[in-house]
Amino acid sequence: MMLARRAFFGLAVGAALPAPLRFARAQAYPTRPIVLVMHLPAGSAPDIVARLIGQSLSQRLGTPVVIENRPGGGGNVALETVARAEPDGYTLLGVAALHCVNVTLNEKAKFNVVHDIAPVASLIDVPFIMLANPSAPFRTIPEFIGYAKANRGKINMGSLGTGNLTHLAGELFKMTANIDMVHVPYRGAMQAQAGLLSGEVQVTFDALIAALPQIQSGRLRALAVTTAKRVNAVPDIPTISEYLPGYAVSGWLGIGAPRGTSNEVIAKINSECDAILADPKIQARLAKLGSQVLSGTPSDFAKLIADETAKWAKVVKFAGLAQK
Repeated sequence: MMLARRAFFGLAVGAALPAPLRFARAQAYPTRPIVLVMHLPAGSAPDIVARLIGQSLSQRLGTPVVIENRPGGGGNVALETVARAEPDGYTLLGVAALHCVNVTLNEKAKFNVVHDIAPVASLIDVPFIMLANPSAPFRTIPEFIGYAKANRGKINMGSLGTGNLTHLAGELFKMTANIDMVHVPYRGAMQAQAGLLSGEVQVTFDALIAALPQIQSGRLRALAVTTAKRVNAVPDIPTISEYLPGYAVSGWLGIGAPRGTSNEVIAKINSECDAILADPKIQARLAKLGSQVLSGTPSDFAKLIADETAKWAKVVKFAGLAQK
């Protein structure tokens, strides 16, 4: 009760402050370390990107930006940590496409990205790619669709786990192309690639950066990238959307804050992130990590989250994955 009174009193005082004073306080932000909570373990590709951006943010803001890894719950552990934090700009969330999936995938969760997280800044777009065994009797998306329709019930699709974006990329393909594929979940990229090479599955979807060495060596065949536009790193590989209009999947990453964080603080973080992403050196390092810059306003990021949530809701329901 005492905490509630203090919180109410703090809000009341903040609202009563003259606009110039409130602005001055926002200008003073930050005055202590900022924590950026990630939903994946240290060393994962998104974590590496977060540390790269966090280091630059630390330099620009003049205060440490600490990466805190809280994996688990399909991203919900990290999200709940931030949703429960004070909306003061000192606890931020690495927002990923998976958080949009979880709005429908786990409707029982206490918090979700739409209701409890304020969009701050989009950072990167991570292309995925559809892969096949080099000995497969199809080399293009139209050939694969024809093969799948002629062999209903005989096509196995590998993924990195049920509900993972690599799984849902395949479910979206099934839905868009009107074909059937049997889902075979694996524990990780290495196991999924082994399943593809052995013929246990006929196709998989994976992050481009993880699959590129195998593609370049000829061990895996690239059918198409999943992004809406072709990827600069592999310009000769077509997009799935060239054959199935509207199809688009990417493992994007951005920054969110607890709902209720001031617009001034959000604008400051967004502005600094945009400046970082405009740096050619940062762009080059992101490209080596298989990522493309995805900067924009908080409103742009809000639209991306809304659009992705609506898209994945349809796919999750199509696949029968929604947890009631």
